[in-house]
Amino acid sequence: MPFALPDLPTVRRQNRDFLAAFLEGADASVPNSALRVLSDQNAGGAFLNLKYLQWLAKNFLPDLAEKGWLDRWANILFGGRKAATFASGTITVTGTQGVKLPAGSILATSDGIQYQTAADVILSAAATPVAVTCLTAGAIGNRDPGALLSLTVAVSSVNAQATVVLIDGGADTESDDDLRVRILLRIRNPPMGGSGPDYEQWTLSLPGVSRVWVAPMEMGIGTVTVRFACDQLRASNDGLPTPDDCALAKAYLDTVRPVTVADLFVLAAIPQGIVPRILNLSNDTPSTRLAIAAALQQMLLEKAAPGQTIFACWISDAITEAVGDATFDLATGDFVMANAGSIASLRPQFDGGIAFT
Repeated sequence: MPFALPDLPTVRRQNRDFLAAFLEGADASVPNSALRVLSDQNAGGAFLNLKYLQWLAKNFLPDLAEKGWLDRWANILFGGRKAATFASGTITVTGTQGVKLPAGSILATSDGIQYQTAADVILSAAATPVAVTCLTAGAIGNRDPGALLSLTVAVSSVNAQATVVLIDGGADTESDDDLRVRILLRIRNPPMGGSGPDYEQWTLSLPGVSRVWVAPMEMGIGTVTVRFACDQLRASNDGLPTPDDCALAKAYLDTVRPVTVADLFVLAAIPQGIVPRILNLSNDTPSTRLAIAAALQQMLLEKAAPGQTIFACWISDAITEAVGDATFDLATGDFVMANAGSIASLRPQFDGGIAFT
């Protein structure tokens, strides 16, 4: 039977009843009497203790624990919460040919996020690529191609405005929800010397990694194939890791995996565009379409995996949740992935999207 925390009036009433029962002649029911005041003051202290015990009971186990307690679990189990990463990438700078843009030059966005050049660069006649790193950790440093940066201190014969080629790789500090998932995964799957969950946990410990799929013996007897996603770190690439990301992950996994594994493959999943066709949507408005797209993206985030068929019922359920009372027809069957390494995507750059008719 669960414990029901009494409210403050109940604790006060119980305290007065205890006084009456155990102190002969005591009557704490008289308003503003000294005994009534002392009784209620004592009940207030007892109630605070009960609330504290309730808070402790919530935080003792990681499934409901708050930030500080989650950090304690993480520090004990695997060294702590994943830190934020710094975005980096390339911009193009224009100016007089032969002029030097010094290393350490600072550029900023309109909202004050600053970037620093990595090395001295001599400008050419055309736009010159320059490597930069964000000075603020987190996803806030990621910039889409075409975004503009401005030099904070003018450099003679160098145009003040620069254009982003691509700046990515910035991820926020691991959220409480993501950390909770890792802690529970570790508790439910203690180290087994190289089991599938071991590879999943090892890969999830890397900065920016948000989802992992492990396929033992996919490439032959004694092999392990690991695929992973960096949903925030590589948001501009549908969460798919770059070759450098895969190389870094493999280098780390090689330090912790069993030496008995014949070979380890760390690969990015291959995006396979899917195009759900929605007919006769009764409330066909731009906001409804956006809600449907968001719901389908969330469904794929939860269910899509390399080689995983995306069933029509999953698509229908996601759309139903997004449109509420609106009606629609779904002219789409199951989407079967081309191979074990393909993963469903709605992003138009991967030949995906939604067709409204």
